[in-house]
Amino acid sequence: MAVSSKIIVRVEDLHKRYGSEEILKGVSFTVRQGEALAIIGPSGTGKSTLLRCINRLTEPDRGRIWLEETEITSPHTDINKIRQQIGFVFQDFNLFAHLTALDNVRLGLLKVKKLPKKEATERAMHELARVGLAEHAQKYPAQLSGGQQQRVSIARALAMDPKLMLFDEPTSALDPELIGEVLQVMQKLAEEGMTMIVVTHEMGFARSVCDQVIFMEKGVIVEQGPPEQIFTNPQQPRTRQFLGKISELYGGAGR
Repeated sequence: MAVSSKIIVRVEDLHKRYGSEEILKGVSFTVRQGEALAIIGPSGTGKSTLLRCINRLTEPDRGRIWLEETEITSPHTDINKIRQQIGFVFQDFNLFAHLTALDNVRLGLLKVKKLPKKEATERAMHELARVGLAEHAQKYPAQLSGGQQQRVSIARALAMDPKLMLFDEPTSALDPELIGEVLQVMQKLAEEGMTMIVVTHEMGFARSVCDQVIFMEKGVIVEQGPPEQIFTNPQQPRTRQFLGKISELYGGAGR
């Protein structure tokens, strides 16, 4: 699907400090409707903190964030209402071990959206089918592979019908042979026009699926642009150096 001109997310001069360490140093960018944005860069550079600030799991020290026309960072904003519109997929799945896949996906629909059980079940099953797991609905997380667990967590986020999906290194806890099944689901979402911000080390995914790429280091955006520019003609020496190291490690454009 084509990217719209409508801005879904606007981040303006975002700062975050932990003690004496400044993690985010004035980050600004926008994401348009239907756009998939990849955020790449070395570990410990503020990428995950940035995602957590977007739905205020982490409170920024300074700066402003909007979801469409609503300022997320305003003290008057109902953050719980906003979080219903932002799906978040973590590195480590965050599933309830005592609940089946179906119940993990259905829980928010029952407790937060207050849907009738029949409707919640139908929607949850639809989302499990969407990520290729309908036949595993009655299994518990321990009975599923890591890739399947991560797909359940994606289905759980999708069930809330979010305007925006945040992915925080969603494949980093997976064995190499399971990474592809999760990236395939994410690629399908991008093709369907889901607005996405993806923190990732998967350079192949960032290059082939995403519309924009941000390279971050030490709490600042070093470079931003379309994948073709970032990966074939980066403007900043530090971007070139980083991608060169990745290429040496994994060959080509990275994993």
